[in-house]
Amino acid sequence: MGFIKAIKKFDTNFEVKLSTYAVPYMIGEIKRYIRDDGMVKVSRSIKELGIKIGELKREYLNKKGIEISIDEIAKELKISKEDVILAEEASKKPKSIENATYTNVKDGKTISVLDKISTNKDEEEIITNRLTLNELISNLNKREKEIILLRFYKDKTQVEVAKILGITQVQVSRIERRILENMRTKMVS
Repeated sequence: MGFIKAIKKFDTNFEVKLSTYAVPYMIGEIKRYIRDDGMVKVSRSIKELGIKIGELKREYLNKKGIEISIDEIAKELKISKEDVILAEEASKKPKSIENATYTNVKDGKTISVLDKISTNKDEEEIITNRLTLNELISNLNKREKEIILLRFYKDKTQVEVAKILGITQVQVSRIERRILENMRTKMVS
């Protein structure tokens, strides 16, 4: 929607590219959508049911001083227990994995889900390196691929690779060195 709005309002007299003008519109549309509709899209009927359940819970608590059960809510609103649970769960705001959710028993510090699942490694760099390495290996000829596969993925020695390929260990060493130097040069560039 932001892109369409940007196109409609774009004027060539601005002396900027359309992309420069459109990106803020698109970001604004995304932010507004998340702000207005929430992170998870919930149907209107479920939202309305959640509101009814909330009102019923407040009334019941005010009148009787105790919380109403799911069975009683279902009976009062003439809906299934599953619908009550669905509407209540849908009414809750999603929790961020960055929110503190656990308390460490040993030292009493709170930690987030993100802290628990984090590897403290630069995942983006690891993925980029793997993709680059796969690309470089795919550009090798059949014999070079076989040498790299046997040496670094199958953990074979140069002597074992030489026997498998029917060449000498010295040839394996030279080919391997040349491949690695070429790959290193291409990765750096």
